[in-house]
Amino acid sequence: MPAGTLYRGREGMWSWVAHRVTGVLIFFFLFAHVLDTALVRVSPEAYDTVIQTYKTPLVNLMEYGLVAAILFHALNGLRVVAVDFWAKGPKYQKQMLWTVVGVWVVLMACSFYGILQHTLISWFGK
Repeated sequence: MPAGTLYRGREGMWSWVAHRVTGVLIFFFLFAHVLDTALVRVSPEAYDTVIQTYKTPLVNLMEYGLVAAILFHALNGLRVVAVDFWAKGPKYQKQMLWTVVGVWVVLMACSFYGILQHTLISWFGK
């Protein structure tokens, strides 16, 4: 495959950027998660305070964003593998990207209420 084939065109460039950005966001989440989990050994009271903070609507919205990042990163990663290892991958990369975006949108829409249920109820009532 010639250099630059995978990310040819505007869609390819944005998928490359989105894949890197979601990877960095996931890394920072994992870093924060390790730190807050380690806090339980240092100060259980501080850990309980942090966990209470996680029950706020803002953090719940951030959780939805985390799901969005992980899901896009995973689906796009499968597309990149297909482009790299399937002989016809470069030919169909654009269609695969739009398939990834379509599947991502459907899955995010299906998970919207399940993830944000607590926040939506606290904002709008039952």
